Amino acid sequence: MPTIKKVLIANRGEIALRIIRTCNERNIQTVAVYSTPDASSPHVLSADESVHIGNAPSSESYLVMEKIIDAAKQTGADAIHPGYGFLSENSRFAALCKENGIIFIGPTPEAIEMMGDKTKARELMANANVPLPPGTESAMDDVDEAKKIAAEIGYPVLIKAAAGGGGKGMRIVYDPENFEKSVKTAKSEAKSSFGDDRVFVEKYLEEPRHIEFQVFADEHGNVLHMFERECSIQRRHQKVIEEAPSAVVTPELREKMAEAAVTVAKSCNYVGAGTVEFLVDKHLDFYFLEMNTRLQVEHPVTELITGLDLVSLQIDVAEGKELPLKQSDITKTGHAIECRIYAEDPEDQFLPSTGHLSRHRIPAGPGIRVDAGIEEGMDVAIYYDPMISKLSVHAENRERAIERMIRALDEYEISGMRTTIPFCKYTLQHDNFRKGIYDTHFVQDHFTPDNLTEHIDLDIAALASVLISERNGEEENKPKQKVTVAAESDWWKKRSVNT
Repeated sequence: MPTIKKVLIANRGEIALRIIRTCNERNIQTVAVYSTPDASSPHVLSADESVHIGNAPSSESYLVMEKIIDAAKQTGADAIHPGYGFLSENSRFAALCKENGIIFIGPTPEAIEMMGDKTKARELMANANVPLPPGTESAMDDVDEAKKIAAEIGYPVLIKAAAGGGGKGMRIVYDPENFEKSVKTAKSEAKSSFGDDRVFVEKYLEEPRHIEFQVFADEHGNVLHMFERECSIQRRHQKVIEEAPSAVVTPELREKMAEAAVTVAKSCNYVGAGTVEFLVDKHLDFYFLEMNTRLQVEHPVTELITGLDLVSLQIDVAEGKELPLKQSDITKTGHAIECRIYAEDPEDQFLPSTGHLSRHRIPAGPGIRVDAGIEEGMDVAIYYDPMISKLSVHAENRERAIERMIRALDEYEISGMRTTIPFCKYTLQHDNFRKGIYDTHFVQDHFTPDNLTEHIDLDIAALASVLISERNGEEENKPKQKVTVAAESDWWKKRSVNT
């Protein structure tokens, strides 16, 4: 069996740092790759070596397979970890690594391709008797036939891209009059995002909850699960808050879903870390959604409740070792919650709010973990995902975990841009979330921008704005004026500061 001695991380930001830390603990050397604006990023400075691979757009750097392979050869790296995003679910890249004698720390090209095509995955799941939402069995060629199927399964329906995820190429259709228009829009977006305009139709479930299972498999036929994560708090079909375990999953349902997740992995001869995603409706019936053939952004909550290092297990499997665990060895303790801290403006449809991170003071204390790929004084670039960090907490139960997360969000200080911190705090304080009664429609059903501004203490806001102005020298050489609470309050609402 090969022993990995040097890993090139084909990624950036917090996930690159996360991988580097585990490699350091295992005495494995690391190589960072970086684009021009990332030259002094923490992941570059933390690695043993680094290689410049191009300009800012990912199409000129992090997505150029040949540059990544050349960097691995140049530095003598014997393995590549793709992280998540970028090339992590690209079967051609996994194959290219193999062709060049480089270990790909991930599943086989065949498994990536099989599960990356949503229609092929649906066909595979149907053969494996894994529950699927009603819909077309393959990509639609005939719009009229698809429209007929939509009428049979009943509106609303989902039109989904066959070759991708993350909400791209996805449209909800509530009536037949909008069906053809929605198909054209979904196909156009799928083509733009994935280079493949194939789409299919499935039933849109009532009050859906997004629940996923972490699975792990090795080359020796062992397949394990590491319990579930609930990921129903989303905007634009993308996750913002995750927790483990789910508040709605009963022991009986957990057993059934875990068995289905393991079946999914076995059906495609999976190897490595993967995530099987399900939708659970209001009747607690569950349906296969997709399989992500990589490490998930939200993997910290699984690590917190199980005490496992998933990256280290990935390396073990990539070296050809058997998983050092049996299913009975994996237990869950307490409750974990993760909030993704994005440079986005929740008061303006969660649009990116990139800029200069003039202040970044992270929370601390028992049960708190912060995975950040950016430091104070750096810029959140427009070219990449606007995530600043992932804030995770762990406590003995869900109620304590919620209180701990609220405290951590209160401690988190960021200046220079709007972030999702206020939204996360609003969500955790919401009665429905605290009771565990929520679904993927939480944002559209319960959130409006007014929720974040109506409780501002105007006197505190006025005082804070004056102190900030004085510290930044903005009042220098200006005549002193009496501060009016109303004027300063308006200024405060517009200023990009979270405290």
